[in-house]
Order: sequence, then C-alpha cells, then structure tokens
Amino acid sequence: MNDKVANTNPVARCVPPVTQEMREKYRRLVDYLREQGSVAVAFSGGVDSALLLHAAHEALGEKCLAVTARSESFPQRERCEADAFCEREGIPHVLVDSEELGIPGFVHNPKDRCYLCKRELFQRIEGIARERDMAHVAEGSNVDDEGDYRPGLRAVAEQGVLSPLRQAGLRKAEIRALSREFGLPTWDKQSFACLSSRFVYGELISRQRLRMVDLAEQELLDLGLTQVRVRVHGEKDPIARVEVLPEEFGLLVSHAAQVADGLRSLGFSYVTMDLSGYRTGSMNQSLGEERA
Repeated sequence: MNDKVANTNPVARCVPPVTQEMREKYRRLVDYLREQGSVAVAFSGGVDSALLLHAAHEALGEKCLAVTARSESFPQRERCEADAFCEREGIPHVLVDSEELGIPGFVHNPKDRCYLCKRELFQRIEGIARERDMAHVAEGSNVDDEGDYRPGLRAVAEQGVLSPLRQAGLRKAEIRALSREFGLPTWDKQSFACLSSRFVYGELISRQRLRMVDLAEQELLDLGLTQVRVRVHGEKDPIARVEVLPEEFGLLVSHAAQVADGLRSLGFSYVTMDLSGYRTGSMNQSLGEERA
C-alpha cells in the first residue's frame, strides 16, 4: 500500500505545554542519574526511553550507554530509529540479540510472557553493562505504566534495574511535553509495544506470525495512520483486529478494501476493525481477575 494520505498527527494535539513542575521533575531526573555514576539504558527508541537516554547523557556524558534489543518482536524500523537517535545525540549504542522465542514457554504466550522476556533481556544488558564498567542498568517505564498489567515490572524489581522516570514521578504526557521542548524527534512518536503483545494469551507466537503482524502494521502506517495495532485472534484461521485512533476511523474505512486485501495477502483469513479504537493493553482485558 503506497497510497499515503496527508494526515495531521493526533498525538501532537494532545501534548500539554511544559510547566514549572515538569521542569522540576526533569531536574530531579538528571540529578538522580548523576548520582548513579554510570548507566546503561535499555533503549527501545520510543518516547519514554528516548527522554531517559537524553537525560542520562546530560547527567553522565560518556558514562552513559544505550543498549537496544535485536529480536523478532522488534521491527527493523524501530531499530533504525533508535540508531539514528543515538547518532544524533552522540551516544554510544550497542545492539544485543534477544532470543525470546527460545525462552522455555514463551512461544505459548503465557500471561507472564512479558516477565519472561524482560528477565532474559535485562540479564543480557547487565552483562554488557559489566563489560563496559557501567554501574547500573536503567529502563524507561513511567508512572502511568503502574496502572496497567505490566508483568515486566516484576523483572525490573527482581534484577535491581533502575526506573528513573518513575522515580522522578513523570507521566507520559509530561515526557512528551519535555521531549518537544528539548527538540527530541520522538516527542510525537506513536506508542509502541513489542509485536508479541499482539497475540491472545495462550495462542502460539512464532517467527512467521510475528512477521505477519510487522508487515500488516507497516502497511497501515504507510497509509498515513499514526497509531496502529494489528491484534491476532486464532491460529488456524487468524483474524486481524485492527485498532486505530477514533479520529482516524474515516481514513481506515476509506481504504477498507485495500487494507483487507493487503492483510489477507499476508495470511490473515479475516480482517476486522475494532470500534473501540486504539488503546494500550487491550489484550489484557481477557485476563480479568486472573491477573498475576
């Protein structure tokens, strides 16, 4: 799908102006990072970890290192953007191979899948941190993440990984606002979660199915949509449940036939549109009281 349509990014319209309180939180963030002496930042290239990395570089200079995972769940477009950000900021950048599909139990997509993945990833980053004489590993979760089902935060706590944005009390909207003030290219970037989060708990995650999701979401992004998720339901006859922002429903519907044909060509049997629109963690709704 190469028919790109001009579209104003809805994320940009929701970013508040920077307040003195936000600046004070950022200053606390920088001071906290400086106290750590040196830090390896788990850097996805997303909004949160980009501000964290920027602050760590401001606080620590050459005693700051960015580490990005290279895996089947992390699209090449995200990896390229992470590399470009580090080059722009002049920050050393290391890629680490994360073999999540080889983690026992991971491919069966248990409800603690994120914990299994994060535990393995942080172990690898900690190894790099030791090799580079970095005192700590830091990750980019923010205060808003505490309100959702985030088993990965258990791995953070168990392995002593720092969460400086939460330590400083920063929320997502504040992170975007500060990023815009600092001129970071990520300030209005769409939110991203690893591709494994697109599958129903208990249903198979495979290299092929991850590739299907990656290509499907790229087709939607190429169309001009700014925030997309392609959720997968079913293994034998997979259904693609497409989530976009409500204000972009019209754009998606106007290209419905094109989208349906494109996604079916990737291997989806059925293509549907979620009328509730994009929201984070929509697959967690099925957990109900079973969350752990």
